Amino acid sequence: MTNFDINELKFDDKGLIPAIVVDAITKKVLTLAYMNRKSLEISMEKGLTCFYSRSRQELWLKGETSGNYQHIVSITADCDKDALTVVVEKDGPACHTGTDSCFTKEVWHSDELSEFSLEGLDALLKDRKETLPEGSYTTYLFQKGVDKILKKVGEECTEVIIAAKADDKKETIYEIADLAYHVMVLMNEMGISLEEVHRELASRHIIDHKVKQEKMTS
Repeated sequence: MTNFDINELKFDDKGLIPAIVVDAITKKVLTLAYMNRKSLEISMEKGLTCFYSRSRQELWLKGETSGNYQHIVSITADCDKDALTVVVEKDGPACHTGTDSCFTKEVWHSDELSEFSLEGLDALLKDRKETLPEGSYTTYLFQKGVDKILKKVGEECTEVIIAAKADDKKETIYEIADLAYHVMVLMNEMGISLEEVHRELASRHIIDHKVKQEKMTS
């Protein structure tokens, strides 16, 4: 909840404001849509994204026909109050074409700079598990199976402890990265998704918040 007055928002001459929809888990931009005052009010009331279709000139509740609802985590206005970001947890693809995001057509990318994300690493690991390319360490782990993967997770846990105990920050970061990689290999081996882990962490955050509130009021 917030005390922000939506009357402060600057809708354009057609009564619309752009809404950039972002996945709460992956932080990926899902779509760019438009809201008018009524659709924004519905979105806030229902906790589900409701947009205004410029082509059909009518309101549409995302997921009403497809079942791909978008549950709103937060809505934030920019500094000029003429654009919104809407952070959501989605039930299915955001795009009407069936893709996860509407933004799929790469226009340009840098040859020097690369974008890293856990989701990108997870996708790479999934591909390695399916294709098993020769010469890949990840392929080796999947071929050896869960016992070998668990052994590596245990070894990397120990390496993190040793580095941290020695108060070696640089080495601890290196070993934590190794541990994270092997844990994600284990997740793929067991069919555990990043989203499942995210939801588990989110549920613990809520519990922790409630515990802190109880301590403050007791």
